[in-house]
Amino acid sequence: MIINRIAGDTMAWYQESFGNDYLLVYKHRDMQGAKHEVKKMMDWLDLKQGSEVLDLCCGMGRHSLALADFGYEITGVDLSEVLLNEAVLLDKQKRVTWVRGDMREVPLGHQFDAVVNLFTSFGYFDEEDQNAKVFYEMNRLLKEGGRFIIDFLNPIYVQTHLVPQSQRVEGDIQILETRAIEDGCVRKRIVISQQGGPERRYLEQVKLYDRTAFEVMLQKAGLHIDHVYGSYDGHAYEADVSCRMIFVGHKEG
Repeated sequence: MIINRIAGDTMAWYQESFGNDYLLVYKHRDMQGAKHEVKKMMDWLDLKQGSEVLDLCCGMGRHSLALADFGYEITGVDLSEVLLNEAVLLDKQKRVTWVRGDMREVPLGHQFDAVVNLFTSFGYFDEEDQNAKVFYEMNRLLKEGGRFIIDFLNPIYVQTHLVPQSQRVEGDIQILETRAIEDGCVRKRIVISQQGGPERRYLEQVKLYDRTAFEVMLQKAGLHIDHVYGSYDGHAYEADVSCRMIFVGHKEG
């Protein structure tokens, strides 16, 4: 069951892109990969069994369900009704509370032992202050001393390893993905074509915040960084070689 609490908004790229075709484009992502990523992260957070964890921007719920497997009480929040419906279908034992809401104004008053924002689910908004609002919400949603993880791409790695174009076929459907760095963002344009039907086009966009920008925003929001990792395997972040930039920290008292 989804708790649906979302105010009306003008259509933005993320409202168009995170629909039924998203499930097609990213069908290769599996639960086993999510479990591997989550296991290491929970070691970093050092939470007790039964701790309450908020998965902010949970998408189709892969990480939320993996967290539930490790014995935590999980709430998953996402704006996409399509992805949340998929999460509900995957959550056969109804272990997770699913809430529809915007990451800038999460419709919850409850505070959590930890808040996680995984798989580059940040930097979606054009305005700097709108992205910064997400961290203030994380602060509000955390108990005193509560822990957080922000799992983001490494912008330096992205700039040097960007694949400009890729193409693949799923049955009778062709998926073309074109990537570019423009206006301080990494942008992916997706074209889905099927014989006898019109092309379907989508944009995905993430602002390329570097480590310093994160440090400034998090400090302003009252969130303290304890560690910065460069991969899910726990290697320390190195700007030139790390594929991820994962911030682990706590809410300042």
